[in-house]
Amino acid sequence: MLPGMKLLFLCTGNSCRSQMAEAWTRHLHSARFDVYSAGVVPTSLDPNAVVVMAEAGIDLSTHRSRHVDELKTIDFDYVITVCAGANERCPVFAGKARRMHVGFDDPPALTIGATDQDEVLAHYRRVRDEIHSFVETLPGLLDPGASR
Repeated sequence: MLPGMKLLFLCTGNSCRSQMAEAWTRHLHSARFDVYSAGVVPTSLDPNAVVVMAEAGIDLSTHRSRHVDELKTIDFDYVITVCAGANERCPVFAGKARRMHVGFDDPPALTIGATDQDEVLAHYRRVRDEIHSFVETLPGLLDPGASR
């Protein structure tokens, strides 16, 4: 694996899961990957994602949701969809881009019926931690022969 392998985390809204994946990858593997995130139908940054990532020491407050078309000039090595909607609507990427799907639960959907903010944030924390665990495995997953 060459330093600077380009990764795109793609989600429907680029509001939560793809933002978390991008931030974790920058935090854990900035020397190995150039990482981006985008949405097929971008919305706005989810404030609860900002809260739970801040708890983990990562500041998302300056991030913004962006449309995948904003990144169409980048020659990605991997496009990783993190939700079913993005996997179904993932555009075709020219060049060498390989696609991978790793679905994570949608925190806003999980919070329907939550009775207080603690319960809401518990769902976000679980998904944050699952994404963290996945991102930790990226070097070996994308290049099994690479030494750590």
